[in-house]
Amino acid sequence: MNRRHFLHSVGAAAATVATAAASPAVAQTLTATATRKALFNGSPSMTPLRGYAGQDVSCERAAVEGRIPEALRGVFYRNGPGLFERGVGANKQRYSHWFDGDGLVHAWRFTDKGVSHQARFVQSKKFLAEQAANEFLAPSFGSAFKAKMLVRNGDDLNTANTNVYKLGDRLLAMWEGGSATAMDPVTLETKGIVAWTPELKHMPFSAHPKIDPDGTFWNFGTLLGKMVLYHLSAKGELIKHAVFDAPTGGMVHDFAVTHKHLVFLLPPIGIDYAAMRNGAAFGQALTWKGNESTKVLIVDRNDFSKRRILEMPAFMVFHFGNAWESNNVIHVDFVQSKDLNIMSDWMPRMMRGETVAPDRSNPAFVTIDFNRGTCSVNMRDENCEFPRVDPRFVGLRNRNVYYPVGSGDREEGWGFSGVMRIDTDSGKVDRFNFGEDVALEEHVMVPKPGSAREGEGWLVGVGFDVAAQQSFATVFDALNLAAGPQALVRLPYWTPACFHGHFHAA
Repeated sequence: MNRRHFLHSVGAAAATVATAAASPAVAQTLTATATRKALFNGSPSMTPLRGYAGQDVSCERAAVEGRIPEALRGVFYRNGPGLFERGVGANKQRYSHWFDGDGLVHAWRFTDKGVSHQARFVQSKKFLAEQAANEFLAPSFGSAFKAKMLVRNGDDLNTANTNVYKLGDRLLAMWEGGSATAMDPVTLETKGIVAWTPELKHMPFSAHPKIDPDGTFWNFGTLLGKMVLYHLSAKGELIKHAVFDAPTGGMVHDFAVTHKHLVFLLPPIGIDYAAMRNGAAFGQALTWKGNESTKVLIVDRNDFSKRRILEMPAFMVFHFGNAWESNNVIHVDFVQSKDLNIMSDWMPRMMRGETVAPDRSNPAFVTIDFNRGTCSVNMRDENCEFPRVDPRFVGLRNRNVYYPVGSGDREEGWGFSGVMRIDTDSGKVDRFNFGEDVALEEHVMVPKPGSAREGEGWLVGVGFDVAAQQSFATVFDALNLAAGPQALVRLPYWTPACFHGHFHAA
């Protein structure tokens, strides 16, 4: 399906709503509130940032424009903050930060019968208590509410709102401040907090695990100056772990793996404990120390006690694409931004309904030379985030990195207008742009069954159609993005914006 076909389909939104099969009660509720939500601060593009009121949604058969490839079968799980407001009238409360919303897990199911969609809130202890009270009862990452419920550890505040991955027979909803939360991968029913061992109970389990091509699972967590590393089997069994003093005490969001090492780029983020004692939320107390270095932590994945630290000039990093190494030289790709401004300024303003442009974040590539003990970084000009690679090449030498990408210098609001593939060998770019009336989220590469060539398969992601006030999924040929989406799967409703997810093939 080409760009003209897509733009024509935007104008045919009403017909699409009529033909898509949604749960009647849900469709009625969302239709009745669509106008109010679309007028959030006068900007229909901000609708997904209003969030839901705690309801689950489902669509048994979404409308498909174009053609879903016959070999693309499985479940595309997504997770993100889905609820931001509680109370009514003078008692109405709204979170100050995008990271604070309660987790809403989505399942886009690609079957021989078509594509269905289901989304359910994670039934955490916090969510259930606040649903019953219709008010916020606990502080959060970026909103300084006073605790009205017992808070003993991170899991009492756990929103399980950042990523989701099927490990063994459990679907794990992840949030970096606490444990993973287990869910049923078929019904999305919440099963409860996961404790890998008694001594690791309530320890942080990052929302950015890395999975080897054979399914081996690596993760980390940070808490109060400590770092914990996890090595799990493809069945979800703990193989080994370690806890040690972290080189930095602020915030570590993501990492990368090679076939030999775990690689962390640790930005110079501090914590203003005086501000926290005076009532600031944890996220509000994070400080940028631009005169200090970004530390490079390399850990031997066979022996967590073997660690090395190098230093680079200060920069911010949220997300990594991949890493690989050869002859004692490690190559890492990530997205680089200047400082904490996106998180500390842009996100709170966005949550107030302001359609402001965030600072740019760019593709970056760092080379770590063990022989010389040096690090060097190269950065490109494109404005992007959420890098992903072919999952068969995680930790191995890869050539393609995929991103959602902006079309201009100062795109306002959330989301991106296009998708992009960078060939890291040639530097060439393959991209497609939908236009300003679309806000795209993270896209993931799904290999074609039986293929071995890197990138042979599809790029699958989710977006929001501003004009139609609907969410949709896209399917691209992962090696020919410029041709436009092969299929677009449209829901008869909008959903809150997600952060991350994974596609699990049938």
